[in-house]
Amino acid sequence: MQSPLPSLRLVSSVDGPTLPRIEFLQAIWSHLSMKTPVPSATIRLLILALLILVLLSACQISQGPTLTAPEALTRAQAGELTLVDIRTPKEWRQTGVAEGAVRIDMTSKTFLDDLLGAVEGNKDAPIAIICRTGNRTTYTQRALMERGFSNVYNVKEGMAGSGAGPGWLRRGLPVQRCETC
Repeated sequence: MQSPLPSLRLVSSVDGPTLPRIEFLQAIWSHLSMKTPVPSATIRLLILALLILVLLSACQISQGPTLTAPEALTRAQAGELTLVDIRTPKEWRQTGVAEGAVRIDMTSKTFLDDLLGAVEGNKDAPIAIICRTGNRTTYTQRALMERGFSNVYNVKEGMAGSGAGPGWLRRGLPVQRCETC
């Protein structure tokens, strides 16, 4: 039996993952305008797909701007932003620190004060934050933005790599040793 819905084509988005967008809504409209009764399983499927679409869109909206590791390096070297490694001293000793990065341990009680010091108190100054795999920077970026920092970039691939990219180390980008951290 052939599905009453036309096949859906996925639309690529520059800002996020591939999502069915306009074609999905066109398929729903086309199906709803049919004069034949709609099977309840089809309605459930449409509601589930619409819910997933809404949830994925909400997740994309809540994310702040990102940079790849090479972009962060280039912008830091050009003096366009302050690159901040938010990992712990133990992690800095294990892998070294991205060249040019300011080391501010996110678990430190003075983290916010230290970060404000690094940008001379300017919450609008561009900051790129990096951790091991991008998990901590995602949460930290959101927390900083909630505290009034307006220009915080997330280097989501981190030092070791993640789904966002191979990472600073695997890309062979310059690292400063940090044996006394």
